[in-house]
Amino acid sequence: MNNLLTEEVEEYRDRAWRREAESRVESAIDAEKLIADVGFCAALTDARRPGPSLYVAVTGRRDAHMPRNVQKDPESSLAWRIKDEVMQRGRIYYAKLARGRATFIAPRLIPHFNALWGVPRRRESEALSDDARAVLRVLRREWEMATADLREAAKIPERARLTRAIDELQKAMKVIPSDVLYEPWFTYVWTLAEARFATELCVKVSRDEALCEIARAFLDGAGMTLRGELAKVSGLSRPDAGLGNRALVREGFAVRAGAAGVYHLTDFEERLRRR
Repeated sequence: MNNLLTEEVEEYRDRAWRREAESRVESAIDAEKLIADVGFCAALTDARRPGPSLYVAVTGRRDAHMPRNVQKDPESSLAWRIKDEVMQRGRIYYAKLARGRATFIAPRLIPHFNALWGVPRRRESEALSDDARAVLRVLRREWEMATADLREAAKIPERARLTRAIDELQKAMKVIPSDVLYEPWFTYVWTLAEARFATELCVKVSRDEALCEIARAFLDGAGMTLRGELAKVSGLSRPDAGLGNRALVREGFAVRAGAAGVYHLTDFEERLRRR
């Protein structure tokens, strides 16, 4: 897919997504600035998947590939440490969202992601599994808990069942990891999403507005989006991604190119000149 992008578009993305050596991400503060700029960002994807990525930004290269042995690779290790620190600092939303992808979300876009994937409390009984609701009851009582303790408190005997329940709650924007411990053994500490982002999760936006703003965030950093690209990056369905992009065209933010599903910023050439 990327071979359809011009070098101008690739260079635009290099700057926006920190794929250049001089602007690469070297700290949690750098990562938070990147996420604030792009709106939402994958954690540890590489050049094989489109969209902004913390790992790619740490390398400062558009062609970065995650090695097999990440523990011995300094760039992978740094990306992992920065991911942990951003999560611990609690200024950026981090969880496994649509399609199980570890994703960072800037606070301004939390209401929009929640409008699309969040499960209101009144629908929990019908939308969430028994295990997920058991975990949620424990966290609403205890506020935060490590994985092993949470499994015991929720009375879920199998680890795989607990993992599925936590993944379900992350996708529903109910639960997030708040900390990670490596000693005496590796474990995440889990908390309610509302514990850190109550204000953002209370903001109500329409589904149409959510689709439009997620599409805007991606196109603003990408310069141009190819057929199916927004869906792959965001987890939206292709029809929903199309609705978001077409909304940008109607307001004049984007222009539809010749091919179906291809859009670019209306002022793309002007932005190139400014950069």
